[in-house]
Amino acid sequence: MTATKPWVIGITGASGAAYGVRLCRFLLSEGESVHLIVTDAGWRVFKEELGWDSAKRVDTLKQQFSGLPGSLEYVNNQDIGAKTASGSFLTKGMIVIPCSMGTLSGIANGASDNLLERTADVMLKEGRKLILVPRETPLHAIHLENMLKLARMGVRIIPAMPAFYQGPQTIDDMVDFMVGKVLDAMELEHQLYKRWGMPHDNEHQAHSDRTN
Repeated sequence: MTATKPWVIGITGASGAAYGVRLCRFLLSEGESVHLIVTDAGWRVFKEELGWDSAKRVDTLKQQFSGLPGSLEYVNNQDIGAKTASGSFLTKGMIVIPCSMGTLSGIANGASDNLLERTADVMLKEGRKLILVPRETPLHAIHLENMLKLARMGVRIIPAMPAFYQGPQTIDDMVDFMVGKVLDAMELEHQLYKRWGMPHDNEHQAHSDRTN
């Protein structure tokens, strides 16, 4: 039997680590396979924004994602020979969430200086889904030019811009909205936020599957 193709999730040093964590938890809760790549700067943001122990990385991830039916494989960002560095390793696609402007630049210019950038390069050359969630403000011309270059190559650019029409009550609601927009681009069903025109009694349905 053929193993389920995994999603590759990249988390960088941009602010908004909660977005990447929430996406991983959702996918794992749905029984998906996830290959996780976190940059060193991403681990620093884990520590500063979420209070995670960045010194014991594998143990921390096991603790944070335990008890979920999916499978998680953590891959060191410096392991340029890892599975995802080759196009012959089949995946469903890659999401970099959040995506720093440095990483976005590396992807746009084909730098492949680390596993995350190389894996994104593989997605481009193999024609697979590549979704970037940039988080920076304000944006200067180089940022915008790099995003335009990637968009023209078919990369989905989903900036971390939470909306308010669904009436968010908590930060988790705002995180869920952004992750829900990413899941829409991944073509995965979810109920993480109230869509425009949905009945108001469904407003908080998104919280029923949240893993603490």
